[in-house]
Order: sequence, then C-alpha cells, then structure tokens
Amino acid sequence: MTMARDDTALVSRLLTTPLDELMAEARTRRGSRFGNYTPARMTYSPKVFIPLTRLCADVCHYCTFATTPSRLEAPYLSEDEVLQIARAGVAAGCKEALFTLGDAPERRYAAAREWLAERGFSRTIDYVRHCAERVLLETGLLPHVNAGVLEEEDWRMLRPVAASVGLMLESTSERLMEKGMCHHGSPDKAPEVRLASLAAAGRARLPTTSGVLIGIGERPEERMGALLALRDLHEEHGHLQEIIVQNFCPKPGTKMSGAAEATENDFLRVVAAARIILPDTVSLQAPPNLNDERLQELIEAGIDDWGGISPVTLDHVNPEAPWPEIERLEAVCARAGLPLVERLTIYPRFVEEGGWLDDSLRPAVLRLADAEALGRDSRWSPGIADRAPGTVKAPLGRRHEGPVASQLHRILDRAASGTGLDEDQIAALFATRGAAAQAVIEAADVLRAEVQGDDVTYVVNRNINYTNICTHACSFCAFSKTSSKAGFRDKPYDLDLEEIAARAREAVARGATEVCLQGGIHPRYTGETYLSILRAVKDACPQLHVHAFSPLEVSQGARTLEMPVSDYLSMLRDAGLGSLPGTAAEILCDDIRERICPDKLTTQEWLDVVASAHRVGLPTTSTIMFGHLESPRHWAKHLLALRDLQLDTGGITEFVPLPLVHMEAPFYRKGQCRKGPTWREAVMMHAVARLALHGAIGSIQVSWVKLGMPGAAAVLAAGANDLGGVLMDESISRAAGASHGQLADVADMRAAAESVGRRLRQRTTLYKDVTAEMA
Repeated sequence: MTMARDDTALVSRLLTTPLDELMAEARTRRGSRFGNYTPARMTYSPKVFIPLTRLCADVCHYCTFATTPSRLEAPYLSEDEVLQIARAGVAAGCKEALFTLGDAPERRYAAAREWLAERGFSRTIDYVRHCAERVLLETGLLPHVNAGVLEEEDWRMLRPVAASVGLMLESTSERLMEKGMCHHGSPDKAPEVRLASLAAAGRARLPTTSGVLIGIGERPEERMGALLALRDLHEEHGHLQEIIVQNFCPKPGTKMSGAAEATENDFLRVVAAARIILPDTVSLQAPPNLNDERLQELIEAGIDDWGGISPVTLDHVNPEAPWPEIERLEAVCARAGLPLVERLTIYPRFVEEGGWLDDSLRPAVLRLADAEALGRDSRWSPGIADRAPGTVKAPLGRRHEGPVASQLHRILDRAASGTGLDEDQIAALFATRGAAAQAVIEAADVLRAEVQGDDVTYVVNRNINYTNICTHACSFCAFSKTSSKAGFRDKPYDLDLEEIAARAREAVARGATEVCLQGGIHPRYTGETYLSILRAVKDACPQLHVHAFSPLEVSQGARTLEMPVSDYLSMLRDAGLGSLPGTAAEILCDDIRERICPDKLTTQEWLDVVASAHRVGLPTTSTIMFGHLESPRHWAKHLLALRDLQLDTGGITEFVPLPLVHMEAPFYRKGQCRKGPTWREAVMMHAVARLALHGAIGSIQVSWVKLGMPGAAAVLAAGANDLGGVLMDESISRAAGASHGQLADVADMRAAAESVGRRLRQRTTLYKDVTAEMA
C-alpha cells in the first residue's frame, strides 16, 4: 500500500515512540471515546460459538479450524445441532450467536455441494442465512455472522437476520500471498479481495467487525498499513464497530507450528497504535483467551472490549485457549477503574442511529438491551414475580470494589451542596457502573439521611380508578380500553357515583387518610364529571384527603368547560380537592412523547398544568415512567424539568419513579420497546434523583408494586425514603402484568424499613404526622 505523506510520518512515529509513551497516548485516546463525563468501561459479549462448518476453500498455513470432509461426521452442523447450541446459550445467559465457518467450502469440496443440495441450498451462505433466521426467531439470540468473503448482495441478504457481521482483514501485505508464506493458496486472503468485501458490507449498511492478525510474517510497517486501511474504510462507510488486534499463536499440526510469535512489546505496540489510528467511534478489542497472562497490559495499551466470551462453547478457532472466568476478568478491569459490562453483538451507536439495524431485528435487540443499548444485567424486569436482584446490604446486587474517578467525586460533592447538576453531570451519574455506581448510591443514601432522617414513611390510601375507557391510545398502557366493547386483559367499565362513594367510605373504614382518583380520558367526561366525582367522595367522607385527577384529566376538564386551566383548578380546590397526582408525565421530552403518547399533553403543557395547580394552592406529586424507548439523557432532562419547576413553584411533595411493567404493554407486545428498566437502572433512578433533585424535592418514593417489597427495601438503602401507599385496589400495574399484589401489608412495610435499620412512620398525603393531623 502507498501511504500519504501524513500517514508516513504517523507510521514512523508509531514505530519509534517509546512503548510506554505510546500506551499512555492510547489510554488518553480511549478516555476521549467516552466524552467529558461518561465513565469509561470495558465491554464483552456473552455468546455461543456455532461452528457451522469447518470446511474452507482456503488453506491458511496457521489454521487448525479448517479441515477436510473425511475428518468430519458431516460437512455442516444440522439445524437441530445449531438450535441445540443456541438454546444452551440462552439458558446460560448469552445474547449472541456467533456463526463461524470457512470461506465458501462448496467451491472446493463435492461433499459440501452434495450436502447442501440435498437440503435445498446451492451455497453455504444461503444455509448460513437460514440457520441464523431460525436461531433469531426460535431462541432470541442475536446472530453475528463470520462467513468469509461475500459480495454486496450477500451482505444485504444477511441484514434481516444478522445484527452484525465480521470479516478479519488480517493483513494488507501482498507478500503473504507468495509461495512459502502463510496465505499462499488462499485466494480469499488477498488484501484487495478482503478490502472489497469489507467495503461491500459498508455499502450494505451492516455493523461490521474486522481486525488484524499479528505475527504471521508481516513487517511492522505493514501492520500499520493494515490499520490505516481499516481507518480509511470506516471513514468512507462508517460501518466498523470494532477492530480486533489478534496475536498469532503457533499450533501443532500446521505449517507454521514452528514459527515465532510476535514479541509482547511488538503486540502491545500494535494495540496502542490501533487506538491512536482508529476513529473514536470504533471500539478496540483483543482476545483475552489468547492473552491470559497480559490482560492488565492490554488494558494499559488502550483496548476497551474483550470480544465474545462463551460460558457454553469453546473458541473453536483456538480450542487450546480456554475463555477466562468472567469474575476474574471483571476483577482485572475493576482494578483499572474500568467496570466490565455486557454488550450486545451490535454496538449501541448502530442501534441508536437510523439505517443500520433492520426492522426485523429490532424487537430482538430491544428485548436484550438496556437504556444505553448495552446488554441487560439480569433476567429481572419490573412487575415479575421473581425476587429482585438487590438486597439492603447490596442494592446493586453485590458490592463493587475499585477506584472511582475524581471527576465523579466532584459531581457528587456538587450534588450534595445543593448547587444543582447540569444535564451532562446527571447523565454521567446514570451511566456509572461497578464501583462508580456503588459510590453514587452510597452518596444518595447519605444525603437521604441528612434530609429525611431515618424514618420510612407511607400513607394509608385507596386507589379508585373510576373508568378504564379512554380516548387515548398510549403505546405503553395496558389499563385503558378504547370503548365499552374493547378489551384484552380486563373488561371496560365506568363506575357510577354511588359506587365511587361506597369505595371511599370503605377506605375510611379501613383506616385510609387518602383516596387517589384517576381514570382514562372517557369521551363523555367533562369538567362537570370530575367535579361530580369529587363532590360524591367529599359528601361521603368530608375528612378524607382527595388526591385526584392527572394533569391530562385537568386539561380535559378545563377544555370541555371552555375555561382556563387555573380557573378550573380553583373550582376543584374549592370543591374539596386536596392535591393532584403528577402522573401522565411519562418522559418530559417531546421526542419520546411523540412516539409513546402523541395525543397527550406536550412537555410544556404538562409543566404548565402542574405549575398552575401549585399557584392556586394545590400540591402535586411528580413521576417518571421509564424503561421503554428513552435513554439516560432523557432521564436527565426530565429531572431537570422537575427541578426547575419546583424551584419556581415549590408545590411538589415527592418524586415517584415508575418503572415500565412491560408484559401486557401494547408496544412491548408488538416488539417496539424494552422490557422495562434493568435492576441497576431501577436502583440508579432513585439514587440519581436523590442527588439531582436535592434542594428542590426532598422525598423520593419507591414503588413496591413495581419492584416487590424486597426490591423496594433494597432501594430504601439507595436514597429512597418513602414506600408510597398501601394502594387498596391498585389496578394499573396489575393490568400491565405486575405480580406483586393489589394491597400492601403494613407489617411487610415495617419489615422492609427495619431491614435497613429504620423506623416506619405513617404520614398524610402532604407529609404531616397522622396523629397530629387527625387530633
């Protein structure tokens, strides 16, 4: 390859700079990939390795993977064998199915052609696609296909079934094709052939893995030339999600069994050079199983990813090199201040940017993804019957050790001072993992103790959802029905005033101090309807606090009476309304609202209604509904919107994170959203809210309905101070599929509080002492 003058100078510098200086530069470049605030991390993909065929048209002199038909029971794995491996991967928590195989073996072997023909396939790549589709549809694993050199139409054929693809460049040295060299007799290893195929994958808009192989006879400047070629490919097509720098390891039984490996210093130099050469958008990987003795050195050389690691299958290309234990790898990363995080085979950028992820793959990706488009941390989701992963002693599931960046400590100190955090700083807190996340929840709980003391509060209340008929069709809502004939899980209903009043009287008889009234936006409801519901409750129970009507209902009531919202709120106040639930907030970002509730209030409209309530003397709660299509950046914007509102009006009593219960949510059933937040995300929402809202909103509530009481107890150790209400007849979460019951036992609440060394105390809706209020 001919280098430009600038590249010649760059290569010279990369080859002559002292190694320790080069590695330091690479580490700095790695840090820049994550921006000023986002914490750096190491990633890996839990996978199964599916060696679809070990036949290959090429004869690379270092390879033990490729063999001949006579040494195999069958030229290819059967579909049943493929699915058996994939299902074992699912059981072990894998998210990726790596299909690996030789280049087009049907070109060389009649046995391959005959086996394929008997099953209706003319080419190996057609069988690959078929098997990948079955794995995707029948197991939910995301296929990653390494099928060798392909044409653009073949890459495009893989788009609906492969979340990502791979083709190692290995080298751009033409010398390696000569007689006596490692690629002699392997036409698919010609540099121009592989570069052309990689370019075709880029044109096909496929997230692609490539890389270089070090120590197979290439010269130092040729190694740099290969990295520059990959850089240029990415700059043209933007499709390279990761580059692997792999060291050649001689294997017995090959023509290169006696060849010398690259020295450790030479290998680390290429790793560091790769980080410096490659754009920041491209991840850098080195295989841990081939470098078990120098994991720390590879981290110091600038890598940020370990590739696919399997709890089920061997590395069939390097079967002599076992995968490292994840716990050990995690400890190595933690010592370097880089928490180890699961990712998907497709990197987050390609999930979030349009044009890369095929629509047919998106549901499978969303099922496995967290809010950053990385891998979910467990099988847990809000509302499921399984016990939450966290405990009061380890809210994140276990305690994490390791250094924490001074920058994070500065953010935590700023939050504790009440100065207020900006969007980048809040988003950074949400992105923390490992020891850094541990530091965030500990800081949140210290702040909780300073602000709220050691009381855990709750209110005795009853929910009355007076109708589930609604003109809106919010994509997340499993509660509402569009008409009296519609329904999936529950029948449509519309309670009459007598029934509403009777339920209020029953609530008082059972010790309730509050009744919470909300319902769907019934097409026949007017502002007078809400007033009549309110009067029915107050006539039946004059002393009962009525916490009622979402901002959306208030807006509808005012609109139907053709009056300003503030005037209508004054009417409700004068009729006995005590406070408003700050629901229907969902995410206070219009780009997400347009996707999940396009006909609801806009962000500003919601904020305006709540502000008007405060100004006429009606307090409100505040909420967030998270775990669907939004990102941590949206969470940060939402918290800032609430903070600004509270500093302006002062009427918010509490913040209530509401994790999505996904099971019956319409957009989940259609494959259009995630499975609610992960456990880490649920914990971090409460902890970060405590920090971000400090000085504005003092009470952070945890929903036992969504998390279960043991899960709620764990979150009490992460910054929350309130368990909400006993919620007799809670029906919205139940309609969505939640399994944690419709009524909390106060004894269970007390046990939850005592498990974190705190005292349970009953409160009123407005956080007054019940005894004093009722005296």
